[in-house]
Amino acid sequence: MSNIIGLSRRALLKGASMAALASAADMGSAVAVAADRKARRPKNGTYDFDEIYSRIGTDCVKWDAQIARFGAEHIEVGMGIADLDFRAAPCIGEALAERCKHENWGYLSDTDSYKEAIAMWSSERHGVELDPQTITISAGVHPGLNAGLRALSPPGTKVLLNTPTYNGFYSDLRWTHTLANDSEMYTDDDGVYQIDWDDLEARMTPDTYAMLLCNPQNPTGNCWSQDDLLRLGKLCLKHGITVLADEIHCDFVMQGQKYTPFASLPDKDIVDNSVTFKAVSKTFSLAAMKSAYFFSTNPVLLERVRWHHRADINTLGVVANEAAYRHGAEWFDQLLPYIDENQTLAEAYFKEHAPMIKYKKAQGTYLAWLDVTDLAEAIDAAQKAEKEDLLSAEHYVERWLVEHAHVQLNPGSSYGPGGTNHMRMNLGAPRPLVEKALDNIANALQQV
Repeated sequence: MSNIIGLSRRALLKGASMAALASAADMGSAVAVAADRKARRPKNGTYDFDEIYSRIGTDCVKWDAQIARFGAEHIEVGMGIADLDFRAAPCIGEALAERCKHENWGYLSDTDSYKEAIAMWSSERHGVELDPQTITISAGVHPGLNAGLRALSPPGTKVLLNTPTYNGFYSDLRWTHTLANDSEMYTDDDGVYQIDWDDLEARMTPDTYAMLLCNPQNPTGNCWSQDDLLRLGKLCLKHGITVLADEIHCDFVMQGQKYTPFASLPDKDIVDNSVTFKAVSKTFSLAAMKSAYFFSTNPVLLERVRWHHRADINTLGVVANEAAYRHGAEWFDQLLPYIDENQTLAEAYFKEHAPMIKYKKAQGTYLAWLDVTDLAEAIDAAQKAEKEDLLSAEHYVERWLVEHAHVQLNPGSSYGPGGTNHMRMNLGAPRPLVEKALDNIANALQQV
């Protein structure tokens, strides 16, 4: 007797059993079957984010790559690369296991159910109504951004950036042979980053056709207000610059803060002058599953970007991501306040126990942007980096922290102008690991 694994997407979405699916005549997508499995809830209804879940030995960048660089004896806590150190939401593993029962890996023909799940999440979480037909599935945010830059910015032209900003943007510029047009931000009296509007507009030159916007902002953690985004959007319209909005961190918004999707702005002309790039690879730590998407309310602009985009669809990536969108909300709703508490802890800890490092709690993301000016001066980082031919003083600070605190952080200089004397710390980890890292850093600073 044949064993048909998950064939009817529509039947599944109505809650049909696996037995009913096995007898279905419709030979549709098997993807939705795997994605529609509900997650096993923990017995007490609470996920254990305090569990220290070892990732060592899995070839992960955050841990294994740092051990390879610095030696196992020097790495007790990896807090650099931006992914999470928790077990994934159970619904993801269950969906993947179910799909793997269908032992065939031919071409995937249908992502309609996945797009419907994306649109559902966008509506329920962020109040943005998306037509699934406007959603383009991509192998990641970077392939989408590269397509956007190729569509808008000929080689040799400039791309506007608010810095410090996500260092991956600079690799996108290299791949598209475009040039960075960096507008450095400043901090106000409360330590919050602000856009230098005069400098930003001055950089909107005739050879600048696109702006890469990070919202919420990595690494500073800004959640841009509606007023900020409208002002930015109006300037871009005025100067013929299209906004490419990377909103991959949008689900991580701290208590009392607000994420404003660029596509939600109350000005149609501004929104039509933009393309938004998203994924839940940060939300559910699915970076390895290589699935993201982009959309625009402007059909002409969208088709221009699609023309430069090649969609390499990863079947298991679609399965994992759709499962997260459809059934991961409860897991994430428990994770978000946990991350918020990690952020609050870090801000208070540095102020009380390690004042040589200054930190203003991020409004969004699970990242901390640390001011290490006093530490860099105390250990003579600039001169030693030059003497040892390191890329920057911040790379010397990175090595110093590895050697003395056994904690790896990301050097701020890689995030563009404004990254000097800063380090990026990932707080998306079990609290015992966060506490250990903070204690290690505080103890190391006592040696200075």
